[in-house]
Amino acid sequence: MANITTYNAKDCVITVGGVYITGLGEDMVSGEKDEDNVSAVVGAQGDVVVNEINNDLGTITLTVQGTSPQLPYLKKLARAKTMTDVWVNNKSIGEKFGGSKAIVKKTPSLEYGAELADREIEIQVFDYTVE
Repeated sequence: MANITTYNAKDCVITVGGVYITGLGEDMVSGEKDEDNVSAVVGAQGDVVVNEINNDLGTITLTVQGTSPQLPYLKKLARAKTMTDVWVNNKSIGEKFGGSKAIVKKTPSLEYGAELADREIEIQVFDYTVE
């Protein structure tokens, strides 16, 4: 019998500085290491050297609705350039990513129209990890 797993977006918990983020936008959250873990160099005779890259930087992009109760908090962190932690944990699929040293890069861009647009918060993580 096939293995069936259920994914529910409500199982995704995002905390920034210990504050639980609610009012998430449609795209919710994404995270990615800024650089590869290794790079390969091939010599003239075909010999390969694998270089380990020790860059632990990562970027988390958090999308919240314009009415999120935590939006003012996130803007305040951006203005203050406050170092904080950020963690994204999805218990239904057992994935966690983030880090203990992060800074909100800038206040989000604002857009008003027929509908209230989501706000994108970009967070630079200095010790990005995926568990």
